[in-house]
Amino acid sequence: MTSDDDDVVTLADIKKAREIIMTSPLNVHKTPLLKDMTSYFPEIEQSMKLNMKLESMQTTGSFKIRGVVNQMANLPQEVKSGKRKLITMSAGNYGKAFAYTLNQLNLSGLCLMPLTAPSNRIALIKSLGCEVVVLPSSEMKKTFTQYVAQNFSVIHPYDDQSFIAGCGSIALEILEDDVRPDVIVVCCGGGGLVSGIAAGIKLSGLADCRIYAVEPEGSRTMFESFRKGEPVTMAVNSVASGLSPPYAGKLTYRCCRKYVEDVILVSDREIVSCMSRLFDIGIVAEPSGCAAMAAILNNRIPDVAGKRVVAIVTGSNVSISEMTSYIQ
Repeated sequence: MTSDDDDVVTLADIKKAREIIMTSPLNVHKTPLLKDMTSYFPEIEQSMKLNMKLESMQTTGSFKIRGVVNQMANLPQEVKSGKRKLITMSAGNYGKAFAYTLNQLNLSGLCLMPLTAPSNRIALIKSLGCEVVVLPSSEMKKTFTQYVAQNFSVIHPYDDQSFIAGCGSIALEILEDDVRPDVIVVCCGGGGLVSGIAAGIKLSGLADCRIYAVEPEGSRTMFESFRKGEPVTMAVNSVASGLSPPYAGKLTYRCCRKYVEDVILVSDREIVSCMSRLFDIGIVAEPSGCAAMAAILNNRIPDVAGKRVVAIVTGSNVSISEMTSYIQ
């Protein structure tokens, strides 16, 4: 049994996950780190040394594949042998990475998706051979429990040690690229990504590096969890659907409380404006992938003058027609 003071993941867990991910046949990439990006954004503090980590260029269009590949490597034998099917929940990007990985490994799975999920994401996940059930968000937990009782094996989209460790591989890549960051800004939904990155950075010895989680104002579960002192469940609504799970994870909350400086909020308008701004300089990012940069562009991150800052751009799963509709 672990206490709240124990590490959710260790540096050894993260290094092992990195090895699994990078030797996987599933074509997971070390993503580009764009350095010296400050001059592209005259609206920000120009003494800041801005770097951008493009997880938007990852296989399946987001960072999620890192966590999924590590989760799949740690599945129980009855799932690997096909005796039990996997079940998860997703509004899009995790489901895409989940379905892609199942397809490549010839495994069976079911993804519960909310009615608010974009129809093209649902179609894509189905096209990869994954079974999909679409239902109201309010029925997700109940339905999930019913399927688990039918001999399905749960793989959680963010509140999972293996997923968090897989996300931590991003921290190791940042350090390998000779950036010793003072500040890292990360988009936050359920908290798996920021948990992994924050743990990876802090456990690598960068005790003074400040890590900020950024959430949409309408989907502020980690923000409210910090204020309440425990993970909360609440109604959520944002253009950034991938950052809008209805509850913060128990493991991710523990990890964020230990390693994350604070949770910053940005508005949907700021997220969409940032998406347009990134597109103008040649970077395609979905709304959920823009929250961290939106916080930087709107000067929400404290004490960045002269500091080395890394922003994580987390996903690019947005069509031109969707982008146009958001911006209009």
